[in-house]
Amino acid sequence: MAVKKEVYAVDGTIEMMCSSCDSDQAHNIVTVTKQGQITKAACAACETVSTFTRGVKTSVGGGTGKAASPYDRTRKYKKGQAMTHDKFGRGEVTAVIEPHKIDVLFGDQMRRMIHDQT
Repeated sequence: MAVKKEVYAVDGTIEMMCSSCDSDQAHNIVTVTKQGQITKAACAACETVSTFTRGVKTSVGGGTGKAASPYDRTRKYKKGQAMTHDKFGRGEVTAVIEPHKIDVLFGDQMRRMIHDQT
């Protein structure tokens, strides 16, 4: 059974987690592939721009949103939350792996971090 993929168009909108606003927000679709897959979207509230490759977020550019909280290994994170790291800069949690590991996208590089350590 084939799964039908959603097809998007430039200037359309999509609801998704904004790493700067730390909540679900409307995003304006900036660019798409020939197949209608999103390659760049900007938060309508804070203008943070996210880029995608093959439907996976690959980069997060700063907008005018609130500052992200500093990384804290004792804090529990969820997908889409923003953070700042002393060495890596601003990042966004892209996945929660196991109970105490998260994947964080810093600029255009993915890092595996720990969280929820008591």
